[in-house]
Amino acid sequence: MKKYTLIIAFALLGFVKQVSAQQTDADTFTGATARLKHYDALYILNSNDDKRIRGTLRNINNALNDERLKGKLNIELVVFGDGVAAFMKSSPYEQTLKDLKLRGVLLAQCSNTMRERNINKADLIDFISFVPSGNGEIIIRQYEGWATVHP
Repeated sequence: MKKYTLIIAFALLGFVKQVSAQQTDADTFTGATARLKHYDALYILNSNDDKRIRGTLRNINNALNDERLKGKLNIELVVFGDGVAAFMKSSPYEQTLKDLKLRGVLLAQCSNTMRERNINKADLIDFISFVPSGNGEIIIRQYEGWATVHP
């Protein structure tokens, strides 16, 4: 019995030590270090909700402004379904999108969405690119190792 008590005591001591180390690390943790030379991120937008669109665009800007990723980040925004609202000429997002494009963000619209909804390229802002399908783009990028972000 004394042997089992001793084993349990050592096990608990190890657990307490581990929790203590985690708390210390949490107090000093400042985020992950960007050790790679290059990072790729695919942002996904398939909602016409103003809050969701603005949040996605803000998230892209936040990533671009992250000091750890400066000069290392390649971003694509793929838009499909209801997200096409962001790329419409009548949308309030044109300047923000133009600014992102100038910072190197690839803005990609799903051609399937356009065909299914009878949307002409003339209805969309003129500085975007087109992909055959948004889902296909996500699948390909995922297998290429891109991080996918769907705020």
